Amino acid sequence: MRGRIPDSFIDELLARVDIVDVIERRVPLKKAGREWTACCPFHNERSPSFYVSPQKQFFHCFGCGAHGSAIKFLMDYERLEFPDAIEELAQSAGLKVPYEGGRDNAPREDKTDLYGLLDDCATFYQKELGNSPEATAYVDRRGLDPETIKRFRIGWAPAGFDGVMKALGTNDRRRQLLNEAGMVASNERGSRYDRFRERVMFPILDRRGRVIAFGGRVLSAEQSPKYLNSPETPLFHKGRELFALWQVKQANQTLTRIMVVEGYMDVIALHQAGLPIAVATLGTATTPDHAEVLFRAAPDVFFCFDGDRAGKAAAWRALESVLPRMRDGRQAFFLFLPDGEDPDTLVRKEGKDGFEKRMKDAMPLSEYFFEELARDVDVTRLDGRARLAERARPLIAKFPDGAFRDLMAQELERRTGARAVLEPEKPVRHAPRNAAVQRSLVRTAITLLLAQPAMAEEVETPYPFLRLDKPGVPLLAELIDIARARPGINPALLVEQFVDRPEYASLQKLAHADVIGEAEMQKVEFMDALRQMQHQAVVQRREALIAKSRESVLDDTEKAELRVLLAARVVRTVEE
Repeated sequence: MRGRIPDSFIDELLARVDIVDVIERRVPLKKAGREWTACCPFHNERSPSFYVSPQKQFFHCFGCGAHGSAIKFLMDYERLEFPDAIEELAQSAGLKVPYEGGRDNAPREDKTDLYGLLDDCATFYQKELGNSPEATAYVDRRGLDPETIKRFRIGWAPAGFDGVMKALGTNDRRRQLLNEAGMVASNERGSRYDRFRERVMFPILDRRGRVIAFGGRVLSAEQSPKYLNSPETPLFHKGRELFALWQVKQANQTLTRIMVVEGYMDVIALHQAGLPIAVATLGTATTPDHAEVLFRAAPDVFFCFDGDRAGKAAAWRALESVLPRMRDGRQAFFLFLPDGEDPDTLVRKEGKDGFEKRMKDAMPLSEYFFEELARDVDVTRLDGRARLAERARPLIAKFPDGAFRDLMAQELERRTGARAVLEPEKPVRHAPRNAAVQRSLVRTAITLLLAQPAMAEEVETPYPFLRLDKPGVPLLAELIDIARARPGINPALLVEQFVDRPEYASLQKLAHADVIGEAEMQKVEFMDALRQMQHQAVVQRREALIAKSRESVLDDTEKAELRVLLAARVVRTVEE
């Protein structure tokens, strides 16, 4: 998949973006000398061990080992595939990604055809909405304006068993894709039919705005089920996706808060009312994956539920999902609605200002946590306080280490008198940043090259050091080849060429090692290391020929080579 995007474009892209800007939009950074630092977003820690180097254009965490370029950061942080990370980075830089051979010639695993088919399905349903008086009457009754209908691509799945199959299943390949995309189902006899029929259709988009699935809602309360979602497919995993997250990000350049509600229409009503911060889970409870996606989108997450028993149960499951993700700086709030109300009805009654007021009065996680655990406990009694402590301790232990967990433990002690005994923090052993590292000539050359890949252009071919029989020589030659073939490549991208190979971990460490001296002095040291390697190769070859001559007869070519090498030793001795 890497090969379809030209290397030259990747180099240009990484030259156009600054990794500090890319990461700082997602993780707060602090200046630390020539670098920037933060608490690592990939593991829980109290002291910062995550460093970003603007000079080398890569990030590195001394705690968990996470490392790479701006592309690798997006892949790990946003959980994107390589092409998707390239697309997102290119969009931020105002560039269009070129694909060798065009996207239509993409390999099968790229799933381009599947995305295209689902987009065609969304277009089909959009057109059908205007052909259905009952569907049009429904969206009018719900107060949806034309702009909202267009923004969410709301459509209508017509009656009949083969509307989509007839319109889009025009050949065997298309029919196979309809099946892969979950758009058709089959009965006991093996007959296929449209999965969605007589339903208002809501396309579900991924983080790049591509259609990956659908949700369908019936018009009448008598029909069942009320909501029907696409099944799990190669593109759609409901435990990780959120309805309208794409629309939320499009509407908010800087997102400070996000709200989770229960239904598609609740989301859409809030967006139309001027609160484009609402998303919904897709027929499932809030999962840990959802929680991570939410907090990566915004530092403040609101969970909005009905005030009935089912709503309270859903809220508690959401709380359990967010506990391990409540790093310092993140906040979660719980908003419970009056009986018989939902966000759709409330925002239409009270307007944006009324709903905003309810959000301001939402219950912080800490308050909801203790209130819910103490719901059936008499905390005025000793045994009641003991029961509360017993319930709370294992949950508080799930919080990431940090100030918030400490404060929750203190609050438990205040409420119960019982100390919250938590696991002691395990110290993270950081690699010494300025310790002198003893390196062989090969390691020295590789380290210097990773600091300044442009130095490869100074190396003449064929590489005279290649005859040296030592570990790392072929790797050094390969690094020089890559850097020569891709002028301007930065250190992070050079290392990432080896991401699937055993050498990757060692290159990561060498790339982050401190290199002493100014750029010109580093170049002198690099070229000197290559010259010394060349000399070692000559000595090694000379000694090998001498050893062989003692055991057997050298051929004429070997004899001539040995005479040249011995003469070179004499000359070098005289010069020294």
